[in-house]
Amino acid sequence: MAEPTPVDQLTFKQASVELEQIVSSLERGDLELEEALGAYARGVELLTSLRGRLASAQQQVSVLFDATQPQQAPAGAQGAAAPQPAAQPPYGADGPLF
Repeated sequence: MAEPTPVDQLTFKQASVELEQIVSSLERGDLELEEALGAYARGVELLTSLRGRLASAQQQVSVLFDATQPQQAPAGAQGAAAPQPAAQPPYGADGPLF
């Protein structure tokens, strides 16, 4: 049997499909113990890589999202929004709730 492609050379989609195939194979229980252990190890390697790639993508999205948000002016700067009044305690029809 040929050596599997190194995980870092797989696209996200390829790694995801291979992981799904491994999970299906393990769930069917049609592998010998040694094969199942090897498949499980490969699955852990794929899962670790996929999680890392997702975390990296999430970080990139956060950076891009933050770049689209307006910058807040420092406190006391001209044109800064007026301070908001303090929150009022909750009142019912007959006065304070507590």
